Amino acid sequence: MTDFKEIIAKEIENKDIGLSFEEIYKLIEIPPQDNMGDFSFPCFTLAKTMRKNPAIIAKDLAETLEIEGISKVESLNAYLNFFLDRDKFETGILNEILEKKEDYGKSNIGEGKTRVLDFSSVNIAKPFHIGHIRSTVIGDALRNIQEFLGYETVASNYIGDYGTQFGTMIAAYKLWGDDDKLRENPIKELLNLYVRYNDEASKDEKMMENARKEFKNLESGEEEAVRLWSWFKEISFSEFDRVYKLLDIDFDNYNGESYHSEFIPAVIEELKEKNLLVESEGAYIIDLSDYDLPPSIIIKSNGSSAYITRDIATAINRKKVYDFDENLYVVATQQNLHFQQLKAILEKMGYDFYKDCIHIPFGMVSLKDQTLSTRKGQVVFLEDVLNKAIDKTREIMEDRDSQIEDVEETSRIVGIGAVKFQELYNNRIKDYVFDWDEVLNFDGETGPYVQYTYARAKSVLRKADFSETKTKDFTKISSDEEFALVKSLANFKDVVIKACEKYEPSLITRHTTEIAKNFNKFYNACQINVDDERLKEERLALTYATSIVIKTALGLLGIKTVEQM
Repeated sequence: MTDFKEIIAKEIENKDIGLSFEEIYKLIEIPPQDNMGDFSFPCFTLAKTMRKNPAIIAKDLAETLEIEGISKVESLNAYLNFFLDRDKFETGILNEILEKKEDYGKSNIGEGKTRVLDFSSVNIAKPFHIGHIRSTVIGDALRNIQEFLGYETVASNYIGDYGTQFGTMIAAYKLWGDDDKLRENPIKELLNLYVRYNDEASKDEKMMENARKEFKNLESGEEEAVRLWSWFKEISFSEFDRVYKLLDIDFDNYNGESYHSEFIPAVIEELKEKNLLVESEGAYIIDLSDYDLPPSIIIKSNGSSAYITRDIATAINRKKVYDFDENLYVVATQQNLHFQQLKAILEKMGYDFYKDCIHIPFGMVSLKDQTLSTRKGQVVFLEDVLNKAIDKTREIMEDRDSQIEDVEETSRIVGIGAVKFQELYNNRIKDYVFDWDEVLNFDGETGPYVQYTYARAKSVLRKADFSETKTKDFTKISSDEEFALVKSLANFKDVVIKACEKYEPSLITRHTTEIAKNFNKFYNACQINVDDERLKEERLALTYATSIVIKTALGLLGIKTVEQM
């Protein structure tokens, strides 16, 4: 595909305006209104280098620029506006999509680079709840996007299977554990034990001391503590597996806190050798005042390791094993301080890769009129949410008297996809409220709306018995609706790269919605099955190209498509 931004930037650079090609390229933007052209270049920054009024500079440049593939150049105040030659543009874009199909938008910019993605990170013996969905689906989408751009990825589920919380679970089980209840409904029963213990421990400090003691027993390898911990892990994984299968998400490893705890003694020894540990009230800390950060506890006063100690060991081990270019932590904003401390400690230890350990923060999800808290037992199981999405989708389809062959499978794909889509539609840094009315709306900016658009395009192609177009020149599609659709298909490539650079899947989600909107405008404004065979062929090819890009985009978000709705 011709990069018109690149062509425009080179031609402007040739006018000797005092800016480099890279500077010009970055300044080129998409105008807010179609009547302002397809690309624009602001001349404000040229006032200093050319010592003229920006509007005069724009006018002078517009009169001298002639660019291949650009039908006209106009000045509007301080802006240069460029209008594409529609026939050439549409022909170039559509031929590229029809030739590359599902590889359209792919690149090798990540070739030879490895990225470790740490996401989902559920806790053993605790519910896989709605709050976990953000890390899980954002991380999966980022993995898909990076692989699409040529990166080698390692998806790591840093399971929370160590720490004082397990001392709490062991202590609670020893007091009130009922094996029959645990076998019948393991996670809910473990949650009940956890909530009950925390509730009573809030009134009795000795109970928390006992929980810490039980964790120390676990770290020391005490037989009963290890047996209970291993059992809790086993029954938890069987529960988690069902949810990951529903989400169609897998991982390269589940190396969590306990796995990396074996590297802790070496880390402690290294910290001592580098004189980084400071004794404080029986504990050992690292002073981070030179980073304007509070001190970080490495060894607690009872001798057990801290959470950050395991993260230090994890980062060092990952670098040794994978030699990553980036080590990405898809973890909520509440952990901002933790990751600032982690990077500071790695830098103090002399590891240059500290700068490649990047926290990808995200806001919180909440339900209408509900606050989520595992400690208080106020949780909504993610499996229940996903199953409800499937059931509600099935009800909607049955009410619509749909002629779908496999309603159950279609409901599963559309329902799960709807939950993922809404999650990924929101900018990851923002908090949002999970709302069923929005999630399953077939008319709003939602997963079902995009799925329905894709199914509509496939239906058009089936009815026309379309296979492959022989058309190479697209000169008949001339309406504004057709041009707007082709432009949105063309922009998909840039959007994918920006989503990767900014670690922001919502850029793809929103752009996919824009493609769907543009297709529906085209569908309603331009009759496809017309007598003019050439025009019909071109409009079918445009429909086919749209279906390809929508399917690819949804795939990057971890969402499957359905052929009928």
